[in-house]
Amino acid sequence: MDFKEDSLKLHSYLKGKIGIRNKMDVRTQEHLSLVYSPGVAAPCMAIAENPDSVWEYTLKSNSVAIVSDGSAVLGLGNIGAEASIPVMEGKAMLFRQFGRINAFPICLDTQDTDEIVETVRRIAPVFGGVNLEDIAAPRSFEVEERLQDLGIPVFHDDQHGTAIVVLGALINACKVVGKRLEDLSVVINGAGAAGIAIAKLLRCVDHGDVEACIPVREMVLCDSKGIIHRDRTNLNSAKKKTLVFTNPNNKQGNLQDAIKGADVFIGVSQGNLLTTEDIKTMAKDSIIFALANPTPEIMPDAAYAGGAAIVGTGRSDLPNQVNNVLGFPGIFRGALDARAKRITPKMKLAAAIAISECIMQPTADMIIPPALNQEVAYKVAIAVKNAALEEMKEEAELLAK
Repeated sequence: MDFKEDSLKLHSYLKGKIGIRNKMDVRTQEHLSLVYSPGVAAPCMAIAENPDSVWEYTLKSNSVAIVSDGSAVLGLGNIGAEASIPVMEGKAMLFRQFGRINAFPICLDTQDTDEIVETVRRIAPVFGGVNLEDIAAPRSFEVEERLQDLGIPVFHDDQHGTAIVVLGALINACKVVGKRLEDLSVVINGAGAAGIAIAKLLRCVDHGDVEACIPVREMVLCDSKGIIHRDRTNLNSAKKKTLVFTNPNNKQGNLQDAIKGADVFIGVSQGNLLTTEDIKTMAKDSIIFALANPTPEIMPDAAYAGGAAIVGTGRSDLPNQVNNVLGFPGIFRGALDARAKRITPKMKLAAAIAISECIMQPTADMIIPPALNQEVAYKVAIAVKNAALEEMKEEAELLAK
């Protein structure tokens, strides 16, 4: 199949992959009077008197805004708002297909942090959640952080969705190779939004007293200049902050130096960075998640030739596809059902564990569910909802004391 040509034909034919449909037909004068004037005044006034009832009377309870500035789209880079629309439409389709959530592409013609934050604040009344998508780091970190007081979940999927699915896969990979999370030495190549979020989740940063979170023993982050260490003078603020929980021995050098003796390599960067000989320098039964798309950092056959026990990629044509669609539909479904105000570390951890538990007997070629498995979102939603409700109950009990 010629995906490029066939995709262009499909998009041209459809003129947009999503649409809006009425939930009832407006066929009579009575219908018109109920859905519009004069009947619509009743829910309007009810919401004016009790703003919280907007969740009962409008689409807010099942709607998510997919917000992007087009600055870091897939592997395409900074292509701008209009060029990002097809990706955001596709994301909306997946929200609907797997989470039964109505999602709307909101592609902003600005890459100014203040303007993005202000725009999201102004459109928030319509939505029950906001999925930030394809916004370049470090701007993505600041945008997400500044919107956590919005009263609805604001979640940057490129960060946390990727991290959650990676953790779910790693939990099962450890079962297969007979290693423990807390014993792992992990190297992440790519210190953007996804790489830093993965590092935080695997090291249990920001998790507080969440008992089920087990930090890996050691973490080293690399970027295009090599290992991130304390003596480097060319680090942005986001990378500097990672040194609080990564590279405890201040290891220096390039990616090849970093992976020597490591148990796990996670790549969220660019293709063809590692060779079979590089994998041979890693620990026995190494775990390789080469997630660069469309070309992984190393192809599975080359990694297996170097001694890797398990290999995952971001590609749908290879085993162990680490795909965010296993995470975000269920995460938002659970958050919406619980009326959560944010996606907390406990909810993220619940999602990762739920993904791992979808595979009862993991094998080297099946450590994570297939991306099109319809049951995953359902199980993730239940886990996330229960985690959210438990936290809300705990908060209420503390306030009552």
